[in-house]
Amino acid sequence: MAFIGRRLKSFFSIRSASITITLTLLVLVLFLIGVPILDMVELKTYDLRFLSRGVVKPSPDVVIAVIDEKSLDMEGRWPWPRSKVAKLIDVLSEEGAKVISMDITFSEPDENTNLKFLDHFDQKIRTLKIVDDQVRSFVTESRRNADNDLILSNAIRNSRSGVVLGYFFHMSEASLNYRIEEKQIQSQLRRVAKSKYPLVIYKDKTLLAEPFIPAYAPEGNLEILSDAAPASGYFNMLPDPDGIVRWMPLIIRCGEEIFAPLSVQTLWNFLDRPQLMVRVAAYGVEGIRMGNLFLPTDENGQMLINYLGPGKSFPHYSITDILSRKTPPGSFKDKIVLVGATAVGIYDLRNTPFSPVFPGVEIHATVIDNILNEQFIHKPKWTRIYDCLTILILGFFIGAVVTRVDAVKGLLFALILFTAHVLLSQWLFTHYRIWVSMVYPLVAGVLVYTCLTIYRYVTEERERKKIRGAFSYYVSSSVVSEMLKNPDKLKLGGDKKDLSVLFSDIRGFTTISEGLTPEELVHLLNEYLTAMTNVVFKYDGTLDKYMGDAVMAFYGAPLDQADHPFRACRSALDMMEELRKLNEKWIREGKPPLDIGIGINTGMMMVGNMGSDQRFDYTVMGDAVNLGSRLEGANKNYQTNILISESTYERVKNSFVCMELDSVRVKGKLKPVKIFQLMGEDVPRNRREAIERFNKGLSLYLQQRWDEALEAFRAATEIDRDLSAGNIYMERCVKLKANPPGSDWDGVFVMKTK
Repeated sequence: MAFIGRRLKSFFSIRSASITITLTLLVLVLFLIGVPILDMVELKTYDLRFLSRGVVKPSPDVVIAVIDEKSLDMEGRWPWPRSKVAKLIDVLSEEGAKVISMDITFSEPDENTNLKFLDHFDQKIRTLKIVDDQVRSFVTESRRNADNDLILSNAIRNSRSGVVLGYFFHMSEASLNYRIEEKQIQSQLRRVAKSKYPLVIYKDKTLLAEPFIPAYAPEGNLEILSDAAPASGYFNMLPDPDGIVRWMPLIIRCGEEIFAPLSVQTLWNFLDRPQLMVRVAAYGVEGIRMGNLFLPTDENGQMLINYLGPGKSFPHYSITDILSRKTPPGSFKDKIVLVGATAVGIYDLRNTPFSPVFPGVEIHATVIDNILNEQFIHKPKWTRIYDCLTILILGFFIGAVVTRVDAVKGLLFALILFTAHVLLSQWLFTHYRIWVSMVYPLVAGVLVYTCLTIYRYVTEERERKKIRGAFSYYVSSSVVSEMLKNPDKLKLGGDKKDLSVLFSDIRGFTTISEGLTPEELVHLLNEYLTAMTNVVFKYDGTLDKYMGDAVMAFYGAPLDQADHPFRACRSALDMMEELRKLNEKWIREGKPPLDIGIGINTGMMMVGNMGSDQRFDYTVMGDAVNLGSRLEGANKNYQTNILISESTYERVKNSFVCMELDSVRVKGKLKPVKIFQLMGEDVPRNRREAIERFNKGLSLYLQQRWDEALEAFRAATEIDRDLSAGNIYMERCVKLKANPPGSDWDGVFVMKTK
């Protein structure tokens, strides 16, 4: 349980991975439940996809006869007498139109003053009790000729073209200012009965819920017209919350029956009434079968409208030109002719993705064209899975990459990923007419990127403060700046690395301190340590600690430095130069000069935060560190200032002049180590000659040729009086000559220093 608790605590701690996972899953949940504002934005991107796709050429089988401004100017204000509409039907029938579809409803009797006069005249005759068969025959005939509704009914009945009348549904009782009696509703339902779907196939009788869009009551055409027309269909449209019409309801239920829209009824009659059926699955409407055509819908029976372009994508013919027979011959031959208004003030104004001012009649034409050419916009169920995967991919990919690259590369990657997603969504829409979610995956990506960027900024700023606080006393400002630029290069907490360590110590400091007051001692020591620390920082070394009068530093961490042995050696030489300047100053001031010893070793060390939970330091540990400390102490034995190990020598021998000094066996080690005296980058000729004599003497020394070795060391010392190691070896040669070692003597000196 403790292990599980630790794992949960680790997961729920604030870090890049938990932020990425949490935010991505949050957006996934929001997508599944739906957020109105995001859904609204998605609808807007859907509209933009139409604009990006551009205009599509419509089918030549659909044209529109329009009540436009020209028609109103020539034919009079709307509404026109029904006799004029009858004449329109006659002309279109004669012109060969196959189907005439009316995006107009004739729900009230025609306003006809002649008919009113005849009714009044007939009533007067009856009142006066005038009985005359010829008069009554005249009144009856005149009424028949004056009854525009009857004229229209006869025109519909006699038309060679199939006439589809339009009507509409009151979708709810609340939308009316009055309540319609049930008897009246039933009467209206009988008028629109010809728009019912002839067949409904239920794959599963146990529906999860009523799938069809319900309506309160229809507002049908006059009974005389409904009886005459072979078909009718509703022209209701249900805009989305933003007022844009994107869906066409292909099924509306009223009472116990389901009804078809004007577009479906028009096309059904155009195709000579093939089998028409609604297929219903357990989840809702599956689609509509019309002969060989299948109309995909959502579960409520709505079809996405594939808009072809802005208004007038379909051919428009002014009705006044049709009545005057001024249209080109063959304009309506074997075509669907939709009759509707486009004149300002009387037409059914709709908002669509292409235009906020779009004639409703053209939407019906678009739906017919979509079905006829099977150019449907699809949003199949698998797109739900696709959308979920896209949300996860964008969220996780951005989370995985942004945390591993710098800010510019992260932003560039995010923009590339966002662009690819948008282009892919548009490509699927344009080429395959598939609508996938564009907004939710982008929200996931943007949210993850933004939060990770903020988190990264906060944590990096915190890390900067931590670095400044932890290292400002140990490394130079340039190293701190580099660490702040690349905090990922800093690995704290213990790491095994190849480094160089430097130890320096003042010789005889105890004796010197006894001759100074405490204040003078502190001032002297502070001045010395400041100069030595500046040298360490000059070569981007890390000041490990002060140990009284001793200084410990290392090179190659926290930032990687491939040339750390060179930096350490260069620091040692500069320390000696700085000490020379200080000694000159102190002598002038009457203060005692100082002498120091420096030891440098290169090797594998543990570096990191070492210590307790209460206090820790950034330091190095290991055998290689201990050897560096012993080399510093060994300077006393050889009367030298700078000793380096063999491992350091191998890395700097091409940059500095070094002299092999001895092979030593340090405490705790069986294998001997060669040590070298660091001379400098460029030395005088006499010193080079002295080094050559010393090297010759060392070779003779190891061969136990004591007299020859003694002579070589003496010559080296005479050439360079500062080469103190020659005096040490002359003493060894004298002792070993008096007490020769055995044949197994390897010349190794056992170091007994610290």
